[in-house]
Parts: sequence; C-alpha cells; structure tokens
Amino acid sequence: MSVYFDFDEVDAFTVGALGEPGARAFYLQARRGTQRVTVKCEKQQASAISDYLRRVLNDLPAPTEKPIAAAMELATPVEAVFVLGPVGLGYDRSTDMVLVQLEEMFEVDDEGNPIDEEADRSTLRVHLTRDQAHAFCRHTGVVVA
Repeated sequence: MSVYFDFDEVDAFTVGALGEPGARAFYLQARRGTQRVTVKCEKQQASAISDYLRRVLNDLPAPTEKPIAAAMELATPVEAVFVLGPVGLGYDRSTDMVLVQLEEMFEVDDEGNPIDEEADRSTLRVHLTRDQAHAFCRHTGVVVA
C-alpha cells in the first residue's frame, strides 16, 4: 500500500546513520510537530541530494539563520515507511523554497525494467527554506564522512 506525505513546511529535514561504520543504514527524516516520516536510503543517495542542494544554494543569497544542531539528529524510534528510489529536486523562486521529492523504490526485473509500472509508489514531498537546505548539506557532510 502506498502512502503520500506532503510537508509544505518542516521543523527539520535531516539524514542520519545507524550501526557500525561499514555496516551502517542511512535514513532521511522529515519532521513537523509530532509527525515524522523516515525513509531508508543509501549513503550515495544522501550525498547526491546534498550535492544537488549545494549547487542550487550557490546561486542564491546566503542563509540568514543558524540551525539548532539538535534538530539535525534522527528522532527515535527510527521506522522507515519505505526504501528510497527516485528523487526529484527543485527550487521555487516565488516561494523561495527548495522542493525535495522522495519516491519509493520499485521492483525491477533482471534487465532493470520496472515489474509493475502501474503500481503506486509511496512519496514524501518536503519544502525547505534555504536555511534548512543549507543545514541539511552541512549535516550530510558530517554523517557520510
């Protein structure tokens, strides 16, 4: 069963890793109030999202606020609602928000083609301020190192 989450604003969007180096599991997490959504991902996916956001942020004015470090830690318990597949990223100049869209991984056959292209995938859409995107990038650099 697919689920759809759309946060037009969040208290935090972060990445974290659980486990020992070399055998860690990586997670992306969006939080607003008491609601949180966690998505399991690969280290390379988290790094790629951060790299893209850095390129977008380089073309924009510098962030103005300093994020609270505690907000960047994963909230527990960590329970992923899906495993990350395709990622969509963008910037909306009219709202000055960065959009991150995370979609569920789908099953593929031996040739890499989707088994069921009609199946609904779970989706998490998160709108971030430039400050939040910048904090995500800084934190991701520490977590994936």
